[in-house]
Amino acid sequence: MLEKINIQEIIQIAKQAGDAIMRVYQKDFAVEYKGDQSPLTEADKAAHDIIVAGLEQLEMAVPILSEEGKHLPYEERKDWEYFWLVDPLDGTKEFVNKNDEFTVNIALIHKDTPVLGVVYAPALNQCYWAKQGEGAFKEGLKLPLKTEQERETYKIVASRSHMSDETQAFIDAIQTDKPKELVSIGSSLKICLVAEGEADVYPRLGPTMEWDTGAAHAIMLEAGMPFSKYKDNTFSQHLYNKPNLLNDWFVAGLK
Repeated sequence: MLEKINIQEIIQIAKQAGDAIMRVYQKDFAVEYKGDQSPLTEADKAAHDIIVAGLEQLEMAVPILSEEGKHLPYEERKDWEYFWLVDPLDGTKEFVNKNDEFTVNIALIHKDTPVLGVVYAPALNQCYWAKQGEGAFKEGLKLPLKTEQERETYKIVASRSHMSDETQAFIDAIQTDKPKELVSIGSSLKICLVAEGEADVYPRLGPTMEWDTGAAHAIMLEAGMPFSKYKDNTFSQHLYNKPNLLNDWFVAGLK
């Protein structure tokens, strides 16, 4: 299955979705709110439609699980061998606030593990991608771009929109000889900063969904970086297509 997929085709689908997002971004737009009070705009919907249409045109018939699509019950998806995991617009709060830090996330999951990922930030014109066995890249440059030794500070990525008490306690407990520096950025760009070597760690001890992380997780894996479930001071494998699509707490960059 994986060998049949041209990663450049997936990148083009993500960029087409990004173009649609930017057309909305550059004008006045309405904001709706879903049941969990998360924002929804016409850009989310337009990007979803473009991605689904693009993926359905590929040769392989693979199910699509998108944040803005129909969420099938676990009984109907538990035996999926492969599936596309999509967040058409990750960081809608950043989109609404117009700070440019939002992404299109497209991942291919094999059973419970990401094996391909594209993260495209249309307002920044930055694209990250990875395919299992082929490496991880940012704009064609192989990741990571920077090593720990090249950073003068210990950079910890934190969410601008979500900082839990547990995350703060985790940050406080990190042992390092370097000064700690907190870096705030939106969407899955937080994970990508670690993958490219611009930051050391991103702890997320708070709620996220599987589509928030799948694509960037694939990039982490191909960049040779750990991405782990974190519970009770223990690191373990972070899995997908669970009965509940809510992510476990995770840490990117430490194990």
